[in-house]
Amino acid sequence: MKAYTGILILLNFLLAPILQAQQTLWGSRQEKESIYIIQDSVMIRTRDGAEISAMVVRKKNDNVPLPVILQFTIYVRDQGRDIQSLKEAADRGYIGVMAYTRGKRFSQSEIFPYETDGKDAYDVIDWISRQPWCNGKIGMYGGSYNGFTQWAAAKKLHPALKTIVPYVANRPGMGLPMENNIFINPNYEWSFYVGNNKYLDNKTGDDRKRFRNMMFRWWETGVAYGKMDSIDGTPNRLFQRWISHPAFDSYWQNMAPYKEDFAGINIPVLAFDGYYNDSQNSGIYYLRELNKYNPQTPAYLVIGPYGHFGTQMGGQEVINGYTVSKNALFPIREYTYQWLDYILKGAEKPSFLKDKINYQVMGTDEWRSAPSIDAMHNRYLKLYLSSAKVSDDKYLLSPNKPETKKYLVQKIDFADRTTSNNDYYPDPIIRESISGNGYVFISEPLDAMLVNGSFLGNIKFSINKKDADIGVTLYELTPEGKYFHLSYYIGRASYARDNTKRQLLTPGKKETITFENTHLVSKQLQKGSRLVVVLNINKNPFSELNYGSGKTVASETIADAKEPLIIHWFNDSFVEIPVLQ
Repeated sequence: MKAYTGILILLNFLLAPILQAQQTLWGSRQEKESIYIIQDSVMIRTRDGAEISAMVVRKKNDNVPLPVILQFTIYVRDQGRDIQSLKEAADRGYIGVMAYTRGKRFSQSEIFPYETDGKDAYDVIDWISRQPWCNGKIGMYGGSYNGFTQWAAAKKLHPALKTIVPYVANRPGMGLPMENNIFINPNYEWSFYVGNNKYLDNKTGDDRKRFRNMMFRWWETGVAYGKMDSIDGTPNRLFQRWISHPAFDSYWQNMAPYKEDFAGINIPVLAFDGYYNDSQNSGIYYLRELNKYNPQTPAYLVIGPYGHFGTQMGGQEVINGYTVSKNALFPIREYTYQWLDYILKGAEKPSFLKDKINYQVMGTDEWRSAPSIDAMHNRYLKLYLSSAKVSDDKYLLSPNKPETKKYLVQKIDFADRTTSNNDYYPDPIIRESISGNGYVFISEPLDAMLVNGSFLGNIKFSINKKDADIGVTLYELTPEGKYFHLSYYIGRASYARDNTKRQLLTPGKKETITFENTHLVSKQLQKGSRLVVVLNINKNPFSELNYGSGKTVASETIADAKEPLIIHWFNDSFVEIPVLQ
């Protein structure tokens, strides 16, 4: 008994400091919780009678109006996490507001992603600006969909919105759910993930096996792309809504700034993006158009070797098998608030912004800067896709325009499901070999130089059908024999001249596709490296399949395959690679 009592005394002695620390921690948590005023069930009524569910966090001892940080998103996640991000804003001397898009959380409205977010954001900002705790200055930040809503809010700019900080911003109709008028499959399941309930349907969204099986069944059976949900067995109302707009028509144009809308955006912008962000062409599109229509607007970009999610975390150590420089990693949230303090509180301009474009050079530990995207390079390397063979399966990527007009012939049987074409996706980034089912063009060894910017193309061809989806992928072939994925383009030929209007091709006629909407990259080429271009027709299970009949592509079936596609690739086609030398 004495031994037992002694053990209890010893345990009490050992545990007392721990219990005391826990009590102190609990007390400090309670004390910290008590310093906030949390309104977690705010409902904002829009001008057209819809509801927007929102949360507001501010400090109890803030007795004067303050600037407001707004996040406007479709992702209704764990409330503790969202509240914590609002507390962070309050801790930094702001009011934090989280608003969820129409139909989400407590809103009783229907859920239609993208369609009303611009005008709803205006109404949310207007409501915030009229609150006694707001000093009339509002900034927005956030990634992906939250990046899109910021640009949507800027389409019709509210006077109280003073800056936006979009990360990997989506541009509906351009980067997703279609890219250059080709519908891409990953957004199919996303529509269930965000559209099935007021929060997020994680069970359905995480069921990768279900949707991969559906995708491959569609591919194997050859049914129409628009019947994908019939294969799945569950109607997909958002998918059907999207594929009914294969052109970049007013449906997509109205969702975010378009053409002259950019002339009215005069607030400072800080954007973050990644070379391997799937929808990078969306984020870069916004900046290019803003510079085109309103070049006086101070717009900044920070970009490096990151993917869609990695960018939002300030970089990632490994992206698709490629280990990035440690110097490429950065504290994105800290950078965001440095910018917000600069614009909304008059603090010093952040030191990480050396110029308008701030980019990490892959293959080095170096960050560089430039006054504009176009100023990242000082010339273009023009290389022709010649018909001169350099090996059994490769052709010369030549700096000289061919004297004799020739062509290479490619045959694609769309009825054949045992083969696929156009392995363009950058995963892995570094490869031992590349697929040989398209035409591969390889340059002579090059001097050391930076590939810096977005490559351009001018592809000349003729086909025996009325349309085709074309893929062009750019690699560095290192002296060690590794293929390093740099950038790519996929696009529908019938929309190449005008993405708002389909113009079918004339069978047998020589056509020209000019493209520039490729993924921006910065990579130091080693001395002795070569550039490689793979030219192909897009035919695989991961995107819409264009049989070339001239019908609406989403309605085409394997019955429309009929005779194989015969394409003549002419040797006066060329690419232009932006380089800094």
